[in-house]
Amino acid sequence: MRRKGVVVKFLSNMAIVQDFETGEKFLCKLRGKFKEQKIRPIVGDIVEYRIIIGKEGVIENIYNRKNELSRPRIANVDQVIVVTTLKKPETPLKILDRYLVLVEQAKLPAIIVLNKADLLVDEEIEAFKDIYSKIYPVIVTSAKTKYGIDNLKELLKNKISTMAGMSGVGKSSLLNAINPGLSLKVNDISEKLDRGKHTTTVIELLYFDFGGWIADTPGFANLDISFIAPEDLKEFFPEFNDYFCLFPDCNHIDEPDCGVKNAVEKGFIKRSRYQSYFEMYKELSGGS
Repeated sequence: MRRKGVVVKFLSNMAIVQDFETGEKFLCKLRGKFKEQKIRPIVGDIVEYRIIIGKEGVIENIYNRKNELSRPRIANVDQVIVVTTLKKPETPLKILDRYLVLVEQAKLPAIIVLNKADLLVDEEIEAFKDIYSKIYPVIVTSAKTKYGIDNLKELLKNKISTMAGMSGVGKSSLLNAINPGLSLKVNDISEKLDRGKHTTTVIELLYFDFGGWIADTPGFANLDISFIAPEDLKEFFPEFNDYFCLFPDCNHIDEPDCGVKNAVEKGFIKRSRYQSYFEMYKELSGGS
């Protein structure tokens, strides 16, 4: 009898599948037809499988994906939780903006989590929210004090999410606070480098006791956006869409009567966001 589940981990030519009804996990091999067609399931794939013996099974069918994120490579994602910090480590806003561009390009909803709020004063938190809260949901948390954890749990419930952020921002600590049973390994921040060590090396869907899955993924520092055409970059800054330019193909760099640049000068678009866009555009266009 065929059963339905989700791939929570992929190991070489075997997949760990978690049953939707029972929550049990099975080590499943692939049908020969998948190998012949060079089809491999990825984390997040919804599959039909059949139990062979004990906790072993075979994948019979892979359902069509509603979406696929390339970094990390995961399918059927409902949302991306981007975790950032202002202290220990200080995450540059241009790094946060770079990842948000990739999330926009993948057509996935993003939620920003500002972690380690216990290290911040109210003015710092409000300044951050002033930049991002009109564009994306912003949840302020502290894994240490459990501040904001209940709010984050509500957003994660019964969804497939992926969590990303630079090393050391507290992704694993947050997940342990949300669901203590996960018992993820946590490394301390390197005081010398002010940068965390990578604690997660394999993409895996983790199941929450309250319902839902999340992929705890390796920290990132250099995100590749080279596949994005320079003229398409503006589409991935949602706040730009509210302003009109003299030329419909305006790239908001040095064109006359640019509505976006005027909005920056008037404070309607945050200068740090435009600066991130400007630097990425120059990078993609070869600095010209």
